[in-house]
Amino acid sequence: MAQFWKPGTEKPRLLEDEEGGVLFLSAAASTSSGYGYASIEKQRQRLPVHKYRTAILYLVETHATTIIVGETGSGKTTQIPQYLKEAGWAEGGRVIACTQPRRLAVQAVASRVAEEMGVKLGEEVGYTIRFEDLTNPAVTMIKFLTDGVLLREMMDDPLLTKYSVIMVDEAHERSISTDVLLGLLKKIQKRRPELRLIISSATIEAKSMSAFFQTSKRRQSLETREPGLSMEPAILSVEGRGYNVQIYYVEEAVSDYVRAVVSTVLSIHDEEPPGDILVFLTGQDDIDAAVQLISEEARASGKNSSGAKDIALLCSLQQIAWTCPKTVRSSTSLCTNIYIAWLIVLPLYSGLSRSEQDLVFSPTPRGKRKVVISTNIAETSLTLEISDIENLVVAPISKASARQRAGRAGRVRPGKCYRLYTEEYFAKEMSDEGIPEMQRSNLVSCVIQLKALGIDNILGFDWPASPAPEAMIRALEVLYSLGVLDDDAKLTSPVGFQVAEIPLDPMIAKMILSSNQLGCLDEIITIAAILSIQSIWVSARGAQKELDEAKLRFAAAEGDHVTFLNVYKGFLQSGKSSQWCHRNFVNYQAMKKVIDIREQLRRVALRLGLVIKSCEGDMQANVVSCFVDFLDQRNDPQVHFNLLLQNMLLSSVVRKAVTAGFFANASRLEAYSHNGMYKTVRGSQEAYIHPSSVLFRFRPIFAISVVLGRN
Repeated sequence: MAQFWKPGTEKPRLLEDEEGGVLFLSAAASTSSGYGYASIEKQRQRLPVHKYRTAILYLVETHATTIIVGETGSGKTTQIPQYLKEAGWAEGGRVIACTQPRRLAVQAVASRVAEEMGVKLGEEVGYTIRFEDLTNPAVTMIKFLTDGVLLREMMDDPLLTKYSVIMVDEAHERSISTDVLLGLLKKIQKRRPELRLIISSATIEAKSMSAFFQTSKRRQSLETREPGLSMEPAILSVEGRGYNVQIYYVEEAVSDYVRAVVSTVLSIHDEEPPGDILVFLTGQDDIDAAVQLISEEARASGKNSSGAKDIALLCSLQQIAWTCPKTVRSSTSLCTNIYIAWLIVLPLYSGLSRSEQDLVFSPTPRGKRKVVISTNIAETSLTLEISDIENLVVAPISKASARQRAGRAGRVRPGKCYRLYTEEYFAKEMSDEGIPEMQRSNLVSCVIQLKALGIDNILGFDWPASPAPEAMIRALEVLYSLGVLDDDAKLTSPVGFQVAEIPLDPMIAKMILSSNQLGCLDEIITIAAILSIQSIWVSARGAQKELDEAKLRFAAAEGDHVTFLNVYKGFLQSGKSSQWCHRNFVNYQAMKKVIDIREQLRRVALRLGLVIKSCEGDMQANVVSCFVDFLDQRNDPQVHFNLLLQNMLLSSVVRKAVTAGFFANASRLEAYSHNGMYKTVRGSQEAYIHPSSVLFRFRPIFAISVVLGRN
């Protein structure tokens, strides 16, 4: 039955489901009388996982590790933590933890569970993600957090003594943090047999995971301290709630899958009955291209035209009308979406702001069709065997992932799935499961985390999926070159331990420590905060020229880092104005996040004994004293000259700090190169400056790449 949002009531809540999918849940009136609570309770009881409640609690009571394979839509993510709390696992000051691979999922699930329990988010139910802690240690019973945050908690509490049950959700994604966490939890269980583990996933090789947590009979008899507790992992399969989905394949392989997506979407729009469309593409560039092509094709057909009234309606539903320029509101572009009379085409990827992502989940206006073009919210990162630099490449998905995506079409009614590859390719070429991130990514952060936890024998660590020894050696080499590890591959003091303490990529952490010695820590923590988010710029779909002009107002010839500083200074000088951001194509929500992260990094720096010092004041004094004898102080040129020299000296010190952290990523422009090709100093790998960089057209002789937006 269709769900409607009644005007004047709380807007529907969003709940991220397995593999980046999102359920559209109506906001039952939990804040008004007992009717709302009864409605939510009925929803809970209708979930497939509900009939397994007793079995789940029995297995958790009698087994140290329980593996739950729950199909999409079963309700395991939101319900199992509540079952555990109701059964008493959070009594006596104990806490139930539930990890998720992505921050958006942590926030969404915690919000939903708090609503179902009728409590305020941050009290009995809370969440912790990097740079944001919404919990109350005195009252929080159920805590949602990312895998990475739980790993950092081990640095202060290696045995995670406050937790009675730890549920590792979405284990099928096999992120680096998930695999490291599983290996460490297995070690913790040897010291804390009373700790219960729940490994939950939509698709997982249950037998291999069970074998990983298997304990020998002899050791089990020595370790088991609770009567009736088995160290043998238990496996439970929970059915999902889905409708039939028809699968279609192309007869021949397509040469241009973006064009194929556009034609398929328009064919579905012309021939199929009402219903929204979800498209998966590889990344932001392909998504932007697809959105633009669908817009152009639809307008060229002559059947569609812009609908400003409906655009305003869609804006008001999400309360983001202020982000839309007047020139945009009346056109076919709405910030990050293209609206055509019968089609609403919306992108979804990690670089969008939360409000822009929320726009995807607005109710589709009557008589319209929504097309969501999405990544899986995490592009595939591979470290090539010949390279030390992480690369974003296009890689085939697995059969398990393909089935997950098809399942999206059958959540509320029967659906259809169109696969733009042949059935033969699916059967013979695609792998059954995806390659764990541990076996295909940069391991620098992983290694330092383990070292900080006292695990020196990295190669002998018990991994769910062993990483390549070559990748481990490369990570050790980078950390050694940064001065983080000594000749015995142990953390150096104080640099190594300080880098491990800073919750950022080790290269950014080393940049911060170096800036302390150079006297520009105030500027560098600003840069580090900006590097910690996806982007400070608003998406410029349909307004690329305006965005480029806006960037030029802040651009510095010294590179993107100094440019970021200029943007930050402008934001502060504007009084942190949203209108200033709007005029300059700067993402207001992102800048607010930068302010928050910067303050937390400042506190971390002070805790480490670093001195928060800006180089601007000293430089200005030095410039004046050096040149006062040469120029007339009353002339304007001196003021401009002083400012010019000040900026030059500031950028020089800042660049030294950046280089201290990222020297391993240095590249040199190839002589006589006509296409702007660089070669990395370390490894001679080909590289190019990204079009979004302010240096894209300038081509300096040397350049250093920095990874942005670590999530």
